[in-house]
Amino acid sequence: MRIFLTSVSAVALGLALAMATPAPTFADSLAGAYLAGRSAAAGNDYAVASQYFATALARDPDNLELKDGAALAYLALGEVEKALPLSEAILAAGQRSQVARMVMTANLVNDGKYSELAAQEVQTEGISPWLDGLVKAWALVGTDDVDAALAQFDAISTDAGMRGVVSLHKALALGTVGRYADSVALFESDALGAAARTRRGVMAYAEVLSQLGRNADAVKLIDETFNGATDPELDILIEKLNAGEKLPFTHAPTARAGLAEVFYTFAALLRAEQASDYYTLLYARVARYLRPEHVDALLMTANLLEDLGQYKLAIDEYRGVSADDPAYHVAELGRAAALRRLEKADQAIEVLEQLARTHGDLAVVHSTLGDTLRAQDEDQAAIAAYTRALELTDDDDSRAWILHFSRGIAYSRDGDSVAAEEDFRAALAINPDQPQVLNYLGYSLVEEQRKLDEALEMIERAVAASPDSGYIVDSLGWVYYRLGRYDEAVVQMERAVELEAVDPVVNDHLGDVYWAVGRTREARFQWKRALSFIKFTQTDTEADPDRIRRKLEIGLDAVLKEEGAKPLKVANDD
Repeated sequence: MRIFLTSVSAVALGLALAMATPAPTFADSLAGAYLAGRSAAAGNDYAVASQYFATALARDPDNLELKDGAALAYLALGEVEKALPLSEAILAAGQRSQVARMVMTANLVNDGKYSELAAQEVQTEGISPWLDGLVKAWALVGTDDVDAALAQFDAISTDAGMRGVVSLHKALALGTVGRYADSVALFESDALGAAARTRRGVMAYAEVLSQLGRNADAVKLIDETFNGATDPELDILIEKLNAGEKLPFTHAPTARAGLAEVFYTFAALLRAEQASDYYTLLYARVARYLRPEHVDALLMTANLLEDLGQYKLAIDEYRGVSADDPAYHVAELGRAAALRRLEKADQAIEVLEQLARTHGDLAVVHSTLGDTLRAQDEDQAAIAAYTRALELTDDDDSRAWILHFSRGIAYSRDGDSVAAEEDFRAALAINPDQPQVLNYLGYSLVEEQRKLDEALEMIERAVAASPDSGYIVDSLGWVYYRLGRYDEAVVQMERAVELEAVDPVVNDHLGDVYWAVGRTREARFQWKRALSFIKFTQTDTEADPDRIRRKLEIGLDAVLKEEGAKPLKVANDD
């Protein structure tokens, strides 16, 4: 039975006090530090949580609840050594704790105590039944009892949902002990299912094929699986295979590496199922602890930290990939993304510009730089980056439409409507029914008040493809407005506001449409709503607060006259 410090109502009161009381004073008390630690952990701020739990433990060193909270925070930070004495105390007291078991398992592996690990009773001493079963199998590999290990793999492969994962690990273990022919036979069977098509599964399969002198089969496997969509690491692998090199078996060269793979596998499974990010993080942390060079685990850890809002921790993880690693560009792209989310766009651009110098042959580097520059309104520089990305992308590459679309937006914002239209049409030539492109080009034509019939057809297709997009429905209403079909415009604009209730542009547009059909009171109401949704720091040429205020003052007709624009006119109105 777990030990809790206070009742739920007392916790709620404590949290309220924590928010109302200066943090240093409150956090210095036992209850304050405990509540602050729990609050920080709930907010995924594990560095702060560990500090508060340490403060609380200094005042109540035997409290198991505090030890468990601190162990979780330390493990989430990757500080297994700090979590170890806390976990030992928790389990010694007879408490059940998944976190403590993970830490103790990692420590047994670190100390090479495979016999002790293999002897654990799964149901009472482990982490979770499926993970524990694989841990036991790999621990038996570590004791050199290969027959017992293979029997353990077979014993836990009876469940259809886990058979593929277990079979993958059995194939890896066969590679670990040098039984490459048996490993290949298992890979070539149907036992692995989808697990055989994972990136790491395919690469491990290629390595054991190479060990048997079947390099051509390994290249064919990679080509058929990834259909040419390779990356630097796969390119290096293919180059070595084509050169006749015998690839070393790197995915599980030792029992320790195999155990790291177990934790990575379960982190990947949880990730795919969109399960709790912080538990996924704990599994990834153990994989990294057992095998620090496991770059895939590092990248997953960093990505999870981003998802949890811990951008600084994510950046620190991304820095762990060396410049000569094939995955370096992936880490740097991730670091740039985390910097952007920290609102450090200048630093993100600096990272990407440096990456463009070292990995300038990768289209994704230039396209990401273009996206970042465009977000900072540096449209001409973004255009240059997108152009370079397009130069590195095959014309028949299905992803080329995104580059044309992105560059078209940059051209449009830079005032070059001709170049923008060319890019939008190039994107549609590759992906004819892409709703975002149809909408953007159609809306641009509407704003320029040309080719309105074609614009209407494009936007109607976009709405058909994406009927619940408020912005696209807004475009349809706006083209009706531009065509003088005001009653039809009202229907679409009201629908758009239902979908995007607090968007200033959509509300402003609905106000204009209401005014056009004589519903002036409702028009003024919508304009006021639009004003209330415009952030004071926001620059939005479509929802211009000064223009909206002028419409509220003198009405839309008078504003159009002041601007020298055509007056409102119903379609076919004589």
